[in-house]
Amino acid sequence: MLATLAARIIDGAIEVIDLTSPLHEGTPILRLPPELGQTVPFTLEEISRYDDRGPAWYWNNFRTGEHTGTHLDAPNHWVTGKDLDDVSRIPPRRLIGPAVVIDKTAEATADPDYLLDVVDLDRWETENGPLPANGWLLFRTGWSARGNDPAAFANADENGPHTPGVTPAAAAYLAATDLLGFGVETVGTDAGQAFGFTPAFPCHEAVLGAGKYGLTQLRNLDRLPATGAIVIAAPLPIVNGSGSPARVLALVER
Repeated sequence: MLATLAARIIDGAIEVIDLTSPLHEGTPILRLPPELGQTVPFTLEEISRYDDRGPAWYWNNFRTGEHTGTHLDAPNHWVTGKDLDDVSRIPPRRLIGPAVVIDKTAEATADPDYLLDVVDLDRWETENGPLPANGWLLFRTGWSARGNDPAAFANADENGPHTPGVTPAAAAYLAATDLLGFGVETVGTDAGQAFGFTPAFPCHEAVLGAGKYGLTQLRNLDRLPATGAIVIAAPLPIVNGSGSPARVLALVER
């Protein structure tokens, strides 16, 4: 079986699609109110580049937060999951699974504060079957088209950011499933206005508290079918880490 899979990847029958946003100094980051701790933007510091600091090699130091760019949220990222796995303790088998896509691009384009609700999930399952056990639900909103413009990506005004997310009821619904986790195109798994919800940041509260994972700042979800893809999420195993930038790949039948 594995030899067949490898052969089909090599001959192109199975396409490998990169769902990862490039990581650079312009990568959008989550901005919190100024009185709170802040993520450090991604920066590279050159160590040597084929010069007197290192004549035959090029390498860099880098500095950033765990939750920068395309990244995985571990359960211990949120207070409801504080006694659950850090990113280094996530079993490798739980980083690979079937993936399904719910597409609300039209709705999020019309209303940047659009919220996925239980009725949307019920309708999707009626049309496509149950959400996959030990798999990922990926929420397509078209938001990744803004990913090269941090201001447009944040879409903030005097009332805070305006980006799509999930209702508290939908977050509780997802937490009760057998999913591995929930993936989005936005800077975080919750809506931009989720600080004002009850509970605040319900996706973090419920989904991470249930021992599941978040994947954020995904791209190329338009290239995935509604069902049938396999997703591989590869975060760094940072000991005691609450998350990590990740390379996220999808395997799709041509």
